[in-house]
Amino acid sequence: MVPPQPSPKSEFMRGVKEVTPVLIGMLPFALILGVQGAKKGMSVLEMPLMTGLNFAGGSEFAAVGLWGDPLPVLLIIGVTFMINTRHILMGAALAPYLRHLPMKRALPALFFMTDESWALGMADALKRKSQGLPAFSLPYYMGTALTLYVMWVLFTALGTAVGPQFGNVEAWGFGMAFPAVFLVLLRGMWKGFKAALPWLVSLIAAAAVYLMVDGAWYVPAGALAGLATAYLTGEDA
Repeated sequence: MVPPQPSPKSEFMRGVKEVTPVLIGMLPFALILGVQGAKKGMSVLEMPLMTGLNFAGGSEFAAVGLWGDPLPVLLIIGVTFMINTRHILMGAALAPYLRHLPMKRALPALFFMTDESWALGMADALKRKSQGLPAFSLPYYMGTALTLYVMWVLFTALGTAVGPQFGNVEAWGFGMAFPAVFLVLLRGMWKGFKAALPWLVSLIAAAAVYLMVDGAWYVPAGALAGLATAYLTGEDA
């Protein structure tokens, strides 16, 4: 017997509730990004425009780091593309849950996808599947994704507006908060060593390329290595 289905509204609010602790590790980075943008001369309108259109975390930091006069447009586009290739891996893992949806619903879900909303959505899908429920809850996923999106854009704008008053926020020790939060999220998806093999190969490949090659090539290298391993071993990426 299939358990009764909660309403879309309650699922959306469940997503908002469960993503709230993640914001503790995420929002300091939004402030740091805003402060860095202010130091580069970006306005309080330009920063949220960039973070709203390219909601991707790491590539936003790379773009701000390259920001200058004259603006190296092609370099920024190239580096941003390389860093964002990880979304190919995440999108491939999410695709089986979205392919039954019309494009007008699937495309927004992919646009708002970020590392944390993806990890929460995938972990929730595994949990729901074990409970005999439909594996993926789109309202839950959108609750996590939209909350992260709105708060990230707002706090990058805030960081740009009041950046000079913060001083050197990078010295506050927030550097480990973001990866620590993501590692905790991934722990909830652990299904044994064999299933984690693509992650391990991806990590080793990315680390090796990072040490040997200049630039952001370690990101696509890690993504492609993980995809290839998942394909060869028959594991879900």
